[in-house]
Amino acid sequence: MLVLQGTIPLEIIAEQKITMWLFIYHLITPCFVFCLAEEGNKGYGPVFEEQPIDTIYPEESSDGQVSMNCRARAIPFPTYRWKLNNWDIDLTKDRYSMVGGRLVINNPEKSRDAGKYVCVVSNIFGTVRSSEATLSFGYLDPFPPEERYEVKVREGVGAVLLCEPPYHYPDDLSYRWLLNEFPIFIALDKRRFVSQTNGNLYIANVEASDKGNYSCFVSSPSITKSVFSKFIPLIPQSDRAKVYPADIKVKFKDTYALLGQNVTLECFALGNPVPELRWSKYLEPMPATAEISMSGAVLKIFNIQYEDEGLYECEAENYKGKDKHQARVYVQASPEWVEHINDTEKDIGSDLYWPCVATGKPIPTIRWLKNGASFRKGELRMQSLTFDDAGMYQCIAENTHGIIYANAELKIVASPPTFELNPMKKKILAAKGGRVIIECKPKAAPKPKFSWSKGTELLVNGSRIRIWDDGSLEIINITKLDEGRYTCFAENNRGKANSTGVLEMTEATRITLAPLNVDVTVGENATMQCIASHDPTLDLTFIWSLNGFVIDFEKEHEHYERNVMIKSNGELLIKNVQLRHAGRYTCTAQTIVDNSSASADLVVRGPPGPPGGIRVEEIRDTAVALTWSRGTDNHSPISKYTIQSKTFLSEEWKDAKTDPSDIEGNMESATVIDLIPWMEYEFRIIATNTLGTGEPSMPSQRIRTEGAPPNVAPSDVGGGGGSNRELTITWMPLSREYHYGNNFGYIVAFKPFGEKEWRRVTVTNPEIGRYVHKDESMPPSTQYQVKVKAFNNKGDGPFSLTAVIYSAQDAPTEIPTDVSVKVLSSSEMSVSWHHVTDKSVEGYQIRYWAAHDKEAAAQRVQVSNQEYSTKLENLKPNTRYHVDVSAFNSAGYGPPSRTIDIITRKAPPSQRPRIISSVRSGSRYIITWDHVKAMSNESAVEGYKVLYRPDGQHEGKLFSTGKHTIEVPVPSDGEYVVEVRAHSEGGDGEVAQIKISGAAAGVPTLLLVLVVPALGVLACSGF
Repeated sequence: MLVLQGTIPLEIIAEQKITMWLFIYHLITPCFVFCLAEEGNKGYGPVFEEQPIDTIYPEESSDGQVSMNCRARAIPFPTYRWKLNNWDIDLTKDRYSMVGGRLVINNPEKSRDAGKYVCVVSNIFGTVRSSEATLSFGYLDPFPPEERYEVKVREGVGAVLLCEPPYHYPDDLSYRWLLNEFPIFIALDKRRFVSQTNGNLYIANVEASDKGNYSCFVSSPSITKSVFSKFIPLIPQSDRAKVYPADIKVKFKDTYALLGQNVTLECFALGNPVPELRWSKYLEPMPATAEISMSGAVLKIFNIQYEDEGLYECEAENYKGKDKHQARVYVQASPEWVEHINDTEKDIGSDLYWPCVATGKPIPTIRWLKNGASFRKGELRMQSLTFDDAGMYQCIAENTHGIIYANAELKIVASPPTFELNPMKKKILAAKGGRVIIECKPKAAPKPKFSWSKGTELLVNGSRIRIWDDGSLEIINITKLDEGRYTCFAENNRGKANSTGVLEMTEATRITLAPLNVDVTVGENATMQCIASHDPTLDLTFIWSLNGFVIDFEKEHEHYERNVMIKSNGELLIKNVQLRHAGRYTCTAQTIVDNSSASADLVVRGPPGPPGGIRVEEIRDTAVALTWSRGTDNHSPISKYTIQSKTFLSEEWKDAKTDPSDIEGNMESATVIDLIPWMEYEFRIIATNTLGTGEPSMPSQRIRTEGAPPNVAPSDVGGGGGSNRELTITWMPLSREYHYGNNFGYIVAFKPFGEKEWRRVTVTNPEIGRYVHKDESMPPSTQYQVKVKAFNNKGDGPFSLTAVIYSAQDAPTEIPTDVSVKVLSSSEMSVSWHHVTDKSVEGYQIRYWAAHDKEAAAQRVQVSNQEYSTKLENLKPNTRYHVDVSAFNSAGYGPPSRTIDIITRKAPPSQRPRIISSVRSGSRYIITWDHVKAMSNESAVEGYKVLYRPDGQHEGKLFSTGKHTIEVPVPSDGEYVVEVRAHSEGGDGEVAQIKISGAAAGVPTLLLVLVVPALGVLACSGF
């Protein structure tokens, strides 16, 4: 029994309680943290599987909600919360709901919900923030309701129709233009262009055919909405066509592009004739991924790279003049990781350097978050780590173009040394005279101190023995005395442990017969010898390498073969040696303990390698100078070079004509001659020696020869005919290889036979081989002399041979006479007429149209001048038609005859006869049917037609009768079909049919089948 005497002051009691609680805290805290570290071996912090992305919500959307996705995996399961513009979102409000980490916003409003969203995910190991995602509201307002002003432009002058798109977001609109009505969109070509930058429609030079009403059609793919403007009337003003120099109106601006993006540059010029557009990069070749489209108006650079940055130029030219525009393309880049952080486990008390490096343009800045809170900037170094340093870290790299996150978990561990997971090897082998490293890798935190013993002898560093910082033991120059038991001791402030293994010595591996240098010619075989000695208790393998790369015998079995039949022999056979097999071969004899190597060189003689460094210089119209550097001669001197060329006209490489004609092997320059002016060429060079012809060089940069005046005249000049008061001139257009220059076209000269002065006109389209001259004073069928020559920006070519042609004859002036029309049925009528006396008439045109239709809707039938009549078919029953006839020739149509009105018959009866009996009476069948009654809008029944034919055939015997019965003979063989139809002035009605047989007496089975009459059958049968 403990008895307390006296009184203890309250201050002493309070001080003792505080001391006790401090003792308990220091006792529990390490235990809790250690337990947390142990739990960390099983669990982990949040790892994002899905993060929110930028979202555009259409203001007119009927969905009524928008969602931001966020999903992470973690053990234990994480919790989620969301921030909007760095303020916590109150998820208890009805406007928000959460499904897992997915945030759903009901009835979103621009004023309350637009902004930057961040998903924050946490568990006991730490907190991470997602990348920021912007929620914006998309819209595309309608065009203003005001009418657009009409645009009047003289023919030949350029025009610009302004789109002026309405207010919108985002700025990703696409533009097209409607012509007159939806959905007729104008087709873009060399003369017309729609800018996707501002939506304007550009017409290089206005033609009469451009007349119409135009509307700008705007689409927003982000919100799947389209609107179109009020129509703009374009009225071309007739004028004598004038020519105007090129004038660039669509000018691309200085452009900033992100690495890897696709870049589009626009350039379009007004002018008459339509200017040619050319693109170039100042003082540099165009990017390999560049593509020109829209008749030259659009340059696209796909997957743009830093080397594509530079000054780009668009040049527009026609034969009246040229215009140029330049602007610069800058290439920058969003941040991209060069090295980023990963989940890391560090010993307590150790140091941490976490490299986090990003590239970009401008150079990104680096900042850090720890458990979702701002931590540091720049590189991260931490010394003497404690449990408080554990958590979720985020490295953030950002520049003006973007931001990227790298997330990782840092775990701090503490444990005494243990060899349970990684004990020392029980048996360690080492080669005599060699080197051995015995590893000692216990699990321990903090890092332990190491010591070694052999048996009972404590080992220290010496000339042959060294203990490394990581605990490994190294012994060199192994002897028999080094055999024995080795023990590694590991100790830290939490405990100690040891592990033991036995070292045994083996005989060293040695190359006894090394490979020798070999010299062969392409196609021959070569042998490399290699024999080695080794410890008989160990397996020996041979490894061959070429220039440091191990040979894969499975993949290279066609050329490499190894001798596996003789033990300790690694001989290598190289079959059908090629140039690529030349080099230094190394044979390595290897056991699990040691290895030995020896090397030799294989020299392969063969055809030369490809020349390099091709440069094209002194570019002229028909010649260029080439220089190059010698390729490898592959141990046989080069005897000659061959130059080949290729144009876009053909994918085939052809030998080029050169000066000198024979290019000797010691030369590194030559002139290529007899080239086509103003033609794009690529060149390559092939070297030859006594062992053969080598591979061709890489193609040169594509160049274009200088231009020259054309020297070939168009062929097949002729023409004639055409419409009234016209002279049609035709020729065979020259192919591209004969253009010889830019602004290529034709000069057409013509004059009436016997006159001295030639009239000349210019045709600027190089693909057209036809010109029509109109002159109201031109007499018909007049003899003309014509000739054609080509021209370009360098001058004119020679004229073709002079051809004789005739102007168009006059259209007929006579009216066909005695036109008569006879109705044949409800759907047919025949028309006849007397010929006109004009010998130039090529045929006759018959027009016919229903009285209730307009004359413009008339249908037309044309027949040759040998015909006096024709049949009109597929007419409507009981309908009044107007019919006229006119003569025509190549110059046009003559005046029509007087119009004749005529009404087609009523339609034939639609009711088919109903066959009620088929009775055999001796050698006859009696077929009976009900009378057909015509309806009020049908022709009256005049009688019946009966076709008697063998089954399976279309032809037979036709009978006509006014009765409801008929007798037909009994078939002598097989089955026959009897067809019955009503007949009227409107034609024949529908058919009823029955099959009869001569096999037995009695009433046959009736087979009533509806058949729509076949006109061909009726014609063949006389219906």
